[in-house]
Parts: sequence; structure tokens; C-alpha cells
Amino acid sequence: MRVLIATDAWHPQVNGVVRTLTSLARAAKGLGVDIEFLSPEGFPSLPLPTYPGLRLALPSRRQIAERIGQVKPDAIHIATEGTIGLWTRAYCLRHRVPFTTSYTTRFPEYISARWPIPESAVYAALRRFHAAASVTMVATASLRADLASRGFANLGMWTRGVDTELFRPNRAIELPFPRPIFACVGRVAVEKNLEAFLSLDLPGTKMVIGDGPALNVLKSRFPNAKFMGLIENGKLAAHLAAADVFVFPSLTDTFGVVQLEALASGVPIAAFPVTGPKDVVANNPIGALNEDLREACLAALNVSREACRNFALGYSWENSARQFIGNLQDINAARRARAAQIGAAAAAHG
Repeated sequence: MRVLIATDAWHPQVNGVVRTLTSLARAAKGLGVDIEFLSPEGFPSLPLPTYPGLRLALPSRRQIAERIGQVKPDAIHIATEGTIGLWTRAYCLRHRVPFTTSYTTRFPEYISARWPIPESAVYAALRRFHAAASVTMVATASLRADLASRGFANLGMWTRGVDTELFRPNRAIELPFPRPIFACVGRVAVEKNLEAFLSLDLPGTKMVIGDGPALNVLKSRFPNAKFMGLIENGKLAAHLAAADVFVFPSLTDTFGVVQLEALASGVPIAAFPVTGPKDVVANNPIGALNEDLREACLAALNVSREACRNFALGYSWENSARQFIGNLQDINAARRARAAQIGAAAAAHG
């Protein structure tokens, strides 16, 4: 089976969507499924003023059609709602090709944090975008329920995984900071709600790993915090495992793969009780959720690191890939059944 995933988020970006897609492709290969990507690579682009260093791909309809024709996929999945996602969706509708989508970013809340655009208007646009998909995949049960309540249909589950070999407790390095160390990992941008974390009165050290448009502003406002910049792979795993608590202050993430990476490193989670954290932590003894983020941080210090690691061992990218592939296979099976019905009806009237 050959699958083409259309995505506007791609390397050199470092975020949960990119990590999820590359991990999915690696795991799917072991299951006999080849995943190729229709990414921004090779297309003209424009810089994004809101995100220095990132660019908006500007493909043409013909270029998208050519890329799809070169791959000749058995299934098409649209991972993002950007320009590449929009043009791929248009191609599929024009050629009557079934496709799936995934809802990975809360764009209504994300956009409203920057511009005076009503969330309801953005949700309406996203609802139209995803309505044409055979299945819209979501990572958590609470997100599925939330989108269903907003009129989204054909919702299916696609959970996430973690590389437990890369992220593990024994990778921890000794950091020259007062303990306890409260760590936050991710893009340093307004929608990540980092101010809620950095403004807390906590003992020890606040450590932020990541880069983004809000970095310089936050550095100047919170000079006592340790801003480590963008680090990846083994170095990231080593710093993450060295923390005492992983703080996830975002109110808009749909999952947060980094939560699983922290748990695999033996680090408990402190977060608000919102979509993502409440699906991962729930009633499991792996962290603390509280509307008072400071209370959650302090409570997480008493959580067993062994329990965190054991929980993460149950999340593999192979299981995630199986779920993703299963959604595609269900669609292909339904399509074949429908074609057989049409063929049988035509033969009966012939």
C-alpha cells in the first residue's frame, strides 16, 4: 500500500506535526506500507511575518496534480489545512478521489490569540474543509467530543506514540541549575501560553527548551528563567530526562507529543485540565492537572518517575501507525464495496 500525505508542516520546522508524520512513516514501513509526503519542498514560498524563519508554500494546481501523479498513491491523507492541504483537497474533489484528514491544530484559538477574528468563523471554515473527508482523524477522545459538538462529522481516532529508546530516564545529564527543575519544551510563541508558566512563583529553576517569535520578549521579561534554545534528538532527550517536572501550559494543543516524550523520560506532567493533558494524564498517576498551574507543578513533584516511564511504554509508534492505516483500509474497503454494488446494479439492468 502506498500512501501520500499532504502537509504544509515539514522540515526544517520542529514541531509535533512534523515529528508525528516522520515517526508514522518510519513505523508504517515496518508494517508494509510506504508513506510519501507532498510537502513544501520544491515549491515557491513567501516568508511568514508571524513566524520568522518559516515560509508559506505557494504551489499551483498543476504542480500538486503532477506530484500526486508521480506517486500514484492508493490513499491520500491531508495532514494540514494550509495551501498544500487546500490544493490537495481541491484535486481530490475534482477527480472524485476519497481522502482523509487530521485535525492537529486548534487554529480558531490560535488565530484569535493574534488577530480579532471570531473563533466561530474559523471553526466554520474548518468544518467545511474537513466535511469532504471520508474520515477526520483526531488524537484524543476529548477533542473528538469537542469537534462533534461543533458539527464536525466522520471523526475517527488516531493516537500518538513515542520513541522509548530515544527518550528514557538514564539519558539524564547533570544540569548546573538549582532544583527542582521545571521544564517546558516547544515552540516559543504566544499560543503556547508560556507566560502562565514563567510567571509562576516556584522553587528551583524554570527551563524552556525551544525557539520561536516570542523568545526575545520572554527572555527580557523573565531573566531568571533558563532559555536553552532549540535542541533536538539525543541532546533534547538528555535535558528532558534531567528535569523534575514537565510543565505543559498550552491551552490550545490538541495532544502534545512532547508529553509522551517527557513521560518516557520518567518526568511527570503538570498542566491545565484541557484537551491533550486531560486525555494523557486523566486519572493515571503520572502527573497533576489543576486550574492553578502552580499547584499542579508542586503536586507533580510527588509523582513516581517509574510510573511515568511504565505508562509511556504502552504508547508505541507501531500501534499509532496501525490505527492510521486501519482508517485508510476501512475507506478503501467501503469504496470497493460501493463499486461492487454499482457494478452489480448495472449488470442487473443490463
